[in-house]
Amino acid sequence: MSRPAGIGTVAREWGRLGVIGFGGPPAHIVLLRQLCVERRAWISAPEFEDAIAVCNLLPGPASTQLAIYCASRVAGWPGAIVGGAGFILPGLTIILGLAALFLSGSSPEWARALGSGGGAAVAAVAVRAGVDLLGPSWLAAQSRRARWAAYVAAGATSAVVVGPWLVLVLLGCGLVELAIRRGRDIAGAIALLAAAPATGGWGALAWTAFKVGGLSYGGGFVIIPLMQADAVSHYHWMTSAQFLEAVALGQITPGPVVQTVAVVGYAAFGVAGGLVAAAIAFSPSFILVLVGRQRFDRIRTDASARAFLEGAGPAAIGAILGAAVPLAGALTEPWQYGVLAAAAVALLALRRSVVLVLLAAAAIGLVLMWAGATIPG
Repeated sequence: MSRPAGIGTVAREWGRLGVIGFGGPPAHIVLLRQLCVERRAWISAPEFEDAIAVCNLLPGPASTQLAIYCASRVAGWPGAIVGGAGFILPGLTIILGLAALFLSGSSPEWARALGSGGGAAVAAVAVRAGVDLLGPSWLAAQSRRARWAAYVAAGATSAVVVGPWLVLVLLGCGLVELAIRRGRDIAGAIALLAAAPATGGWGALAWTAFKVGGLSYGGGFVIIPLMQADAVSHYHWMTSAQFLEAVALGQITPGPVVQTVAVVGYAAFGVAGGLVAAAIAFSPSFILVLVGRQRFDRIRTDASARAFLEGAGPAAIGAILGAAVPLAGALTEPWQYGVLAAAAVALLALRRSVVLVLLAAAAIGLVLMWAGATIPG
């Protein structure tokens, strides 16, 4: 059983996690386990592991949902709101400040050099994220590996080809797997998902943010292909180089990777856009946990939920891998391809930390600026 704590304790502890939570979902899970299971004994180890499993079945950022759930177990629904905010707000504040610096039309050359260097490594980060997910997903597929491969291929191809409609492919793969398991016709359900904003404006930003927070499966990095086509090609809120910088900023700041959407929102409509995009992207996580936290055991064992994820999950992994193609294609200078190659070796062969590799790539960009290299505008 959990041992309830006060709201002040939740605000302090989850705020601390929001400040030191570098390294993405794996690091967040370790920090939450250390706090809630090992140090404070608020949650039992089996319940914590079950919560991880359920959060991985839900759409949206799993580590954020886990943070909200743990806070709710410690201090009820007020704890969920305070803990979730504490986990998200430090990194969101930092990333909006950095967005103001890096996306400014008059940003200094050293800032552009750092962004261009870090952004050059982003495609390798996408491949690393996808590769890390492939092995466990393949092992879990067992008797359905032919369909698993088809879903991965569909996701990878869609990330390169269909742009903002990738979300339909992810959902479609999940619904197809569900239909195969249950023998039902779900073509009509897929068609209903096509009602997305076709023009720019606040509605378009809201749709992009909702896709990121409410319709993404397979880990934090799947948000990249979901955002890229909207932000760069479809609505022209930012350039390809700026999008690469946004992804790099999301990786090197503390807290959930999904806060990258705030940079896209900032590029579209300034600080207000960043705050609105973040609010929309994170709202589904709060709603899902607050509404469903009493049913986590049932969700974990629900055959329909697992079947849907077993279609959408592999497609999301494919989308993460496929996202590397347009990310690499956004590079404009020869030296950036050299940085990308070095980052690929460091991340895939040497298994170095993503944060350290991105910081090193940014530093290389700064050094090359001093050496007289051309820095993308």
